[in-house]
Amino acid sequence: MATTSIPEVQTPSPVTDTKPKALPVSLTPHAVAKVKEIMAQQNPTPTGLRVGVVGGGCSGFSYSMSFENGAGAMDKTFEVDGLKVYVDATSAMYLNGCLVDYVETLEGAGFKFENPNVKSTCGCGSSFNV
Repeated sequence: MATTSIPEVQTPSPVTDTKPKALPVSLTPHAVAKVKEIMAQQNPTPTGLRVGVVGGGCSGFSYSMSFENGAGAMDKTFEVDGLKVYVDATSAMYLNGCLVDYVETLEGAGFKFENPNVKSTCGCGSSFNV
């Protein structure tokens, strides 16, 4: 009597996403160091940094940065080099792919936002339109 072999059925392995999830906003190491330096001078020391977009300014929107002691209900929370960053869901749409740096020039020092979503900025450079 001939025996027939049944081919072995292979179960597909689950697909795992190996790409890191894109953060709504990135900070350069120089920006993170400056934020941590400023945070250390606060009393009490905040737990993280809120980065957002607010309505206003001559072009429609302005960036905002402030210290926070916790995430809000609609916040996305992530960590950059040990710094907790909070971004609300609405701001995340406008900040997607944005890079924050800290620059020091002869004219002054401050945080600089490089946002690929910006269509135009105002003359003073403090507000933008998407």
